[in-house]
Amino acid sequence: MQIDTTFLKHLNDLYERAETRKTPQYSEFLNLYEISLLIAEGLPCRLFGGYCSAERRIACFGDGDDYPIVCIKAEPKNEKFSDRLTHRDYLGTVTGCGVDRSRIGDILLDGNTAYIFCHSSISDYILQSIDRVKHTSVKLEKVSEIPELITAQPELTAVNVSALRLDAVTAAVFKLPRSEASKLIKSEQVFINSRLETKESKTLNDGDTVSVRGHGRFIFEGVLRKTKKDRLFAEVRIYK
Repeated sequence: MQIDTTFLKHLNDLYERAETRKTPQYSEFLNLYEISLLIAEGLPCRLFGGYCSAERRIACFGDGDDYPIVCIKAEPKNEKFSDRLTHRDYLGTVTGCGVDRSRIGDILLDGNTAYIFCHSSISDYILQSIDRVKHTSVKLEKVSEIPELITAQPELTAVNVSALRLDAVTAAVFKLPRSEASKLIKSEQVFINSRLETKESKTLNDGDTVSVRGHGRFIFEGVLRKTKKDRLFAEVRIYK
């Protein structure tokens, strides 16, 4: 696809610029598919999205760790009269101000409060442009830390599966028909450790992180035990 060619050329240009100038070069925020293309391209880089388990991340080419990432806390001015605010509400408000999606990283929610990771170049603009989400007045501020509870790994839970195939485990985790899980995989909606995976029969390994667009992600922790009917109880951590 032309868009992939243009995108990869941009990343290669950043890499070559870092090598030539001996200064780090940073991309915009990359989604899972873009990270998958970057990994397949084999360009040496490091990825970071503002916190350790971020899904949307910036690539750094060269030796640097000063990622252009700012975290903005947005919360209702009066929780009592606040609408129920969702990820979509906050994202829609930010993009509705004209901010390109590539400038926005993950948005984490703590009740009706959001922690919005964004590119430093547009952080002040966001602070000045947003004072309302849906019908709720909000206050925004830059913060250097986010509550540990938000980024903590979820507790372990067990799922009953017939095999450690990607389609079987994905279906069990998100309570989908196996045919629907297979369709998601075939339509390039599933990633393992940020790599696009289109094989339904792919066997999961301990520690694999599986991301499914529109559903969420989980970490496959391994097999607990086998049942008398040769089914498997597997441990997973599901991110809500």
